[in-house]
Amino acid sequence: MISTKNLKELKDTDSLKRLLKSLAVLDLIMSPEWDSRYYSYNSKWSDEEEMGSMRNGCGDEFFVLFTKDGCFLKGFDHESEMSSWSTPEQKPWPGIYNGVPEVLESALSEPAFSTNNVSFCYWRLTNDKTWSRGDFELPSSDDPDGAEYLLNILDGSPSSYQEYAEEYFEEDIPLSPIREIYSHKPITAKTLEYLNPEITLESIQQELEEIGYPEAEG
Repeated sequence: MISTKNLKELKDTDSLKRLLKSLAVLDLIMSPEWDSRYYSYNSKWSDEEEMGSMRNGCGDEFFVLFTKDGCFLKGFDHESEMSSWSTPEQKPWPGIYNGVPEVLESALSEPAFSTNNVSFCYWRLTNDKTWSRGDFELPSSDDPDGAEYLLNILDGSPSSYQEYAEEYFEEDIPLSPIREIYSHKPITAKTLEYLNPEITLESIQQELEEIGYPEAEG
């Protein structure tokens, strides 16, 4: 499973971007009301940046910033051992931001990312073959920073979203349309019929464009 101790399981930047878009589209369809969604994506965060995020409404979150130079990922499990809420003066765990490349340092001053609320942080430059993190010793507990808990959805398996959504929305959800959206197939009226027959393609088109998902088909 993905964790700070097992970063090799975290997908490369392009694959992660596609996956985050899929999660945002699925949550858009399942929950047209913004406040009820976990996952979101903005392909127009700025002229040269895109951003995906998760907020569970209970204080836990992660943000992923994509730039021309690379990717910055910051997460916060507020109940974890390494939560900044658990440290003296509620400051980030010592060393957690050490080594963030200069070209990604702007993310550390982005108010939307709440960088003082943090339990894990990774980055990957465009030409890097692996993810990096601050050079400090992790506590010995199994999931000290909550990364395994918060990032398990990023394993790329459609069944992971199905499991989350069935628990959260309290209904049976078919796997087939989830697989289609994970594959970035255009959304059709039939896709919506399977997932949420109460919405139309027209009603979500503007948000699909913001996410940067392929054009919907009638």
